[in-house]
Amino acid sequence: MKKLIIIPLLIINGYCAYAQQNDWSSVENVFGKKGMVQGDAFKITFPRSDLYVKIGDFTIAPGLALTSWIGMIKMGNEIMMMGDLVLLDSEEPEAVKNLVAAGLDITAVHNHLVNETPNIKYIHFSGNGDAAKLSDAIKSVLAKTGTPLAPPASQTQVPPPDWNKVETILGTTGKKNGMLLQYGFPRNEKLKESGMEMPPAIGMATAINFQMDGSRAAITGDFVLLATEVNPVVKALTGNGITVTAIHNHMLYDEPRLFMMHFWAVGDPEKLATGLKAALDKTNCKH
Repeated sequence: MKKLIIIPLLIINGYCAYAQQNDWSSVENVFGKKGMVQGDAFKITFPRSDLYVKIGDFTIAPGLALTSWIGMIKMGNEIMMMGDLVLLDSEEPEAVKNLVAAGLDITAVHNHLVNETPNIKYIHFSGNGDAAKLSDAIKSVLAKTGTPLAPPASQTQVPPPDWNKVETILGTTGKKNGMLLQYGFPRNEKLKESGMEMPPAIGMATAINFQMDGSRAAITGDFVLLATEVNPVVKALTGNGITVTAIHNHMLYDEPRLFMMHFWAVGDPEKLATGLKAALDKTNCKH
């Protein structure tokens, strides 16, 4: 009689997470902190809590737009790693040199925001190989920046904002984290990099983040778009008072070809949600 193996199933941020499907303990041991498992993907984050970044009079929380992340998925007997480093302009040149020295590939270097003080750059990278060795490589790069590697200290809990109207406009609930409301909207197509299907959890879903400050909110994130969707989304965003801050690629061998559109606005949260919904409606994503 065959033994029945039951794999515990969790629902995390709208994705199915098979708790025992893959063992990522070697990666967590290298970084000294826990990551998140979403389906076949593993993701670990490093908020830049050491930075004090403002756009105008709005102070950006690390979770809004200042979190480095590393994602991994199994690719046969190897691991594919990709991610995004959040760096000061002064850290960027050395980080590129160290990524190359560590045997990792650079897939993009660019801005996500505009008019921020101090200036921030984002480096997207990838690599293939053994999970622990890849983790050691990227940790060595992070260690030469100001990125805090230890888990952040627990913060004083404040009453969370009421996001009900925003969630009603966007048609679904988001992930709430302090003063933040965060969304990931996967696309309906199968998205591939170097011929391998990529899950939404590692940068393949349109990300929308809100941060409340009093009665106003800031929004930022990135739309994951096909070429035919780029200008309709630009028009929808700008027509609703939302600034498009960047249009570019995050990967090199993606299929279909994808464009990432970053945005920024501060204002009434419901009005901003209405503008974002208009833009989402121009895309082939699940929302």
